[in-house]
Amino acid sequence: MKLLLDTHLLLWAANDPEQMPARALSLISNEANELFFSVASLWELAIKRGLGRADFQADPRVLWRGLLDNGYSELPITSEHALCVESLPLLHKDPFDRILVAQATVEGITLLTVDSAVSQYSGPIRKF
Repeated sequence: MKLLLDTHLLLWAANDPEQMPARALSLISNEANELFFSVASLWELAIKRGLGRADFQADPRVLWRGLLDNGYSELPITSEHALCVESLPLLHKDPFDRILVAQATVEGITLLTVDSAVSQYSGPIRKF
């Protein structure tokens, strides 16, 4: 199964694995699953870290390198992803989360999230 982790799950997986929900950790640890991270998550981290958000203090460059070194594949943002955002209902206003939903929808990748608002979208989304 192809899995796209939302930004919080990526941060927990890299820096604070005890925060990870057990079911999410089980999916991520299963070698049969293919793991992805979105460029949008690195962008979100860079912006929110720059704003001084306490929950976004990881260095995006270190996270990026660590994800690649641990077998994650980078998912770029394409025009098709950006255009898909327009068709999403306005259940969530966070542009980073909306692009993650669009990427999961377009690519047919299951988005793993801890965000209740994100989980309200139809499509390949699993909330923990």
